[in-house]
Amino acid sequence: MNYVEVTGGKLYQRKYVESLSYFCLKMLMPRKNNLEIHINLKTLNEDAYGYCLAVDNNEYELEIDKNLSLRKLLTTVAHELVHVKQYARKELKGDYVWLGRTYAPKKTDYWDRPWEIEAHGRECGLFVRWAEANELGKKDWTKE
Repeated sequence: MNYVEVTGGKLYQRKYVESLSYFCLKMLMPRKNNLEIHINLKTLNEDAYGYCLAVDNNEYELEIDKNLSLRKLLTTVAHELVHVKQYARKELKGDYVWLGRTYAPKKTDYWDRPWEIEAHGRECGLFVRWAEANELGKKDWTKE
């Protein structure tokens, strides 16, 4: 069974992040059951909302900015979990090897990187489906 540990942030943030994480893992990799994911909700002083680090084949660490609005925090978690899927399925290796093709970091704009296109494309849909499945769709914070 997959294992998700959420630290930092506020209790309500940790509860939503854990619930969303298990939902995303089931949607993205329904047969994968040996992942260990550590999510740290903290203040990030960079330009990014979150990060995903592949520790080994089945262990991943995510850092998410706890100061984001709840919806943005959760869509960021979904985004980073798409990266977990990409690493777990060996679609993404290292930082710039996608499906066997190496992309030059300085020549490939962030928005043109295929792994980011997929992650941005799926984050909202994953969040909306999770919110609907948990009957949260009528809450104001889900509509930001």
